[in-house]
Amino acid sequence: MKKQLNRLKVVLAEKNISNKELAEKIGVGQVTMSKWVTNTSQPNLEMLIKISKALEVSLDCLVRTEK
Repeated sequence: MKKQLNRLKVVLAEKNISNKELAEKIGVGQVTMSKWVTNTSQPNLEMLIKISKALEVSLDCLVRTEK
């Protein structure tokens, strides 16, 4: 079974933004952000929209499974 790629983690690395910085920008705790980045839990649609705006990427960029 293939491990699912975490797009949020990839985009944060590409943009050189820390989990802490993004958590502060969108108003969530660092523990919540850590869970999203490690695929322990997933953000809801409202949070995905906030994340996409904060990172200046499309929703598709965050949720697509293939390039």
